[in-house]
Amino acid sequence: MLEVDREYTISEVAELTGYPPHVLRYYEKEFELEIPRNEANHRYYTYHEIELFQYIKSLQDKGFSNKQIKLIIKSPELLISSNEETALTSVVPKENIDSIELAKEISLNLQEAFFEDLIKVLDSKSEYSNQMIEDLKEEIISLRNEINSKERDVLICENAKLKMKIKEKSYEVAELKEKVKKMENNKGFFQKIFKS
Repeated sequence: MLEVDREYTISEVAELTGYPPHVLRYYEKEFELEIPRNEANHRYYTYHEIELFQYIKSLQDKGFSNKQIKLIIKSPELLISSNEETALTSVVPKENIDSIELAKEISLNLQEAFFEDLIKVLDSKSEYSNQMIEDLKEEIISLRNEINSKERDVLICENAKLKMKIKEKSYEVAELKEKVKKMENNKGFFQKIFKS
């Protein structure tokens, strides 16, 4: 377990994260991380930076690109588009969004467009009508899958953000416990002095 008050060297962090030191320095620039430095201008790492590198590693393991990770770190409430690897679009939260109603509305609009196109095809008695119907059907399925994928990606990002907050709070609790322990030790010391 990481010590809350300890300052780790780059070689210790390399061992903890599995990234070589040169990769840690590269990621500092790549993800625009603010790594603290001591009086001698040497990097040092706290539990916060180590957790950040472990978070980056988990996102890489899930298949996110460095561009996506950089945007997630800077703004975790981003939506990842499944169509383009580097495309991330900001989500503007609206009050009282009912995703089921939104999906039904989109589905109804798609259904209306589908039948309008179907009527045109049937009216023109085109020999390509079957192919067009299949194309429209595939487009509807693709759009529904895209909506589901975007909702899933929003949930993944929110989940990751909440996990990071939980870890931060657990370290804060550990830090407070250490302070209470130190205060209890100091209290016992003063009691011994004044009893003598």
